[in-house]
Amino acid sequence: MCADVTKNKAVWFDELSMPEAEQAAKDGKVVIIPVGSIEEHGTHLPLNTDSLQAEFVALGVAEKTGCLVAPPLRYGLCSSTRNFPGTITISFDSLRSIMTDIFDDFVRGGFKRLLVITGHAGGSHTTAIRLAAKEVVTKHMNQQNRPRIMVCSDYDFAFDLKGIEFDERDSHAGTIETSRVMAIRPDLIKCKGEPNFPNLPRFEVTHDPEKYFPSGVMGDPTVAVAEKGHKINDYVIEQICKLVKELEQ
Repeated sequence: MCADVTKNKAVWFDELSMPEAEQAAKDGKVVIIPVGSIEEHGTHLPLNTDSLQAEFVALGVAEKTGCLVAPPLRYGLCSSTRNFPGTITISFDSLRSIMTDIFDDFVRGGFKRLLVITGHAGGSHTTAIRLAAKEVVTKHMNQQNRPRIMVCSDYDFAFDLKGIEFDERDSHAGTIETSRVMAIRPDLIKCKGEPNFPNLPRFEVTHDPEKYFPSGVMGDPTVAVAEKGHKINDYVIEQICKLVKELEQ
C-alpha cells in the first residue's frame, strides 16, 4: 500500500501520482499556486526575484499546513519595468487567460480551494489574476461545493512592516526585497546596489516610468541584511498559513 506523501511535509502537486492526486482532491487539499515574473531588480538582484520569494513562501506554508504547491508560473505582467534590460512581460489578456485555464482545470479535477501567492505585485498583474479567479468562481457558483479562490501577494504582508522597521518609501528592490533574497538565495546577490527614492507622479499615466527610477530601484538595498529577510519571510509565511486555515474551514 502506498504511503500518504501529502502528510506533514511540503509536496509539489506535479510530483503526485494519479491516485495520490485523486485522493488529495477528495481530502479537500488546498493548492497554492506561486506566480512570479522575469523582471529587473536593479543591479544587485536576479531577474527571478519575484518568483524566488513566492515559491519560498509557498513551500514554507505547505510545510506547516500540509497543503500542496502547484508548479509556479514565472512569467508576469511588468508594466513599469518592461523597458529595462532583462524584463520579459506577457500581456494582460495572456495572463488572465492562462490563470483562468489553470483555475478552471484544478476545479475540474476536484480541487475547490486554491490560493495564489504572487511575488510580483504590479496593479495590472494582480488585476488580471483576480479577474481570472472571479470568472472561474462565477462559472461554478451553482455547484454544491463551489470553489473558493484567494489571490494575494506576499507583499500584502511584507509591507505591514513598513513604517515600523523599514522606511515607508521602501519598495521595488529596496531594503525589504533585498533582505528577503539574501535570506533565500544569498548566492544570487550580485552586488550591494544603490539607494534610490524616486518622486513618482501620483496620478500621471506615462509610457516611460523608468525615467523616474533609472536604477530600477525604489528604496535602499545597502542596508539590507539576511537577518531582516528571515524575519520578514517568517512573518509572511505565518500570515498566509492563516489564509490556508480559512480556506480549509
